[in-house]
Amino acid sequence: NQLIGDANGKRFNDFAQDLTLQQLLALANIRLAQLIDRYQIASPRPEEDDSLVAVDNHMGGQRRSVKTLSGGETFILSLSLALALSDLAAKNVEINSLFIDEGFGTLDSETLDQTIDTLEKFQSESSKTIGIISHVEALKERIGTQIQLERNGQGYSSLKVV
Repeated sequence: NQLIGDANGKRFNDFAQDLTLQQLLALANIRLAQLIDRYQIASPRPEEDDSLVAVDNHMGGQRRSVKTLSGGETFILSLSLALALSDLAAKNVEINSLFIDEGFGTLDSETLDQTIDTLEKFQSESSKTIGIISHVEALKERIGTQIQLERNGQGYSSLKVV
């Protein structure tokens, strides 16, 4: 009863989920350090009413709700979690592609360059295909192979490989 809890195993289930979350956060913080040195992602303390917190290294380790982050900061943290989830899943399943849909418009030019550099490095190290779905013009200069969607009108579109 102390290890598993009730007949449904809720206590053990919560324990196992917490272990997985801690592993995911450790991997996410490795990826996050490659993107930006300002934040780390952490589990909330009992007195914090949130699901995840951002530890602000530029503000002496101040803990902030992820809900208070800017759009660009939220995107970077989300990207690090997505990459970490890919890392975690890759231990049991081969994942050959990762698609990222939008969010790049919330980044300033320096953070955008740093993010693309990190994704290019991740792609070359892992031999994964990374697809970016975006309307940001600055990405067109950085991405070699593109599939562009062009509207033809009357509800039809065509694809063009550039």
